[in-house]
Amino acid sequence: MTHSAPRPTRLRLDAALDGLAVTFRGMTAHPDENNCECHWGSAEELGRLKVADRELAPDLLRRTWRAPDWSDHPSVLRRILPQLARSLVAGRTDPYSDPDDIGRSFARGHWQRWPAEQAAAVREFLDAWWADTLTDPAPVLSAHDLLALITEASGELGPWLAHWESQPGTTADRHLTAAADHWEYELLGDDLPWDAWDNRQEKCAELTAWLLDHARPRLVAHGAPDELLHRIRLLGLTGDARWDDPHWPGYSY
Repeated sequence: MTHSAPRPTRLRLDAALDGLAVTFRGMTAHPDENNCECHWGSAEELGRLKVADRELAPDLLRRTWRAPDWSDHPSVLRRILPQLARSLVAGRTDPYSDPDDIGRSFARGHWQRWPAEQAAAVREFLDAWWADTLTDPAPVLSAHDLLALITEASGELGPWLAHWESQPGTTADRHLTAAADHWEYELLGDDLPWDAWDNRQEKCAELTAWLLDHARPRLVAHGAPDELLHRIRLLGLTGDARWDDPHWPGYSY
């Protein structure tokens, strides 16, 4: 039996995960960190965050990254980041959480302000995960869901779209078709298709412009359904011109 070689992007992602493990080895939550026993967890569980490199139970990991009220969120995030990243890539995260929830946990940690080596390790993980997803025919997390996560984690949308734009091939085009189909309802209502931490309208305008300028011609070349192409075209119209177009899908908001 023959086995196909791992994608180069997957090898890069595995290296990025290893990099997180090395970079954040020995990290703990702040010794004085606290949280509500009624709403977060027990004192014993809190103590586990103050012990380095100890694997956390999945439920404890979930409650930890979801909690918005740590006094030192950066320290907590550094403590759980290697395990959290591997869980994300393996698809072992809370199925009831939206990807942008996870992105906001990264954002609350303000990882871009961490020491250069630490910030670089986080950025490489996000970059590598995005690159691998766009080349994976069946990623654990869809490209449009991952885009929401990494946009909220990084506070920027443009670089991720630029990478998608530079990524050729049928797989990336299929992901683009699925994303456009997922996004079009909210965008036609002039709203961003995920819950943004900030700059919601600016991100909505940026995503809409990208779909019109880059994605629609690419979707045409890929043979996307005419119905989807018309709905993307409608994003370029405003007011009555949009609502009165014969291809308006009849959405109400």
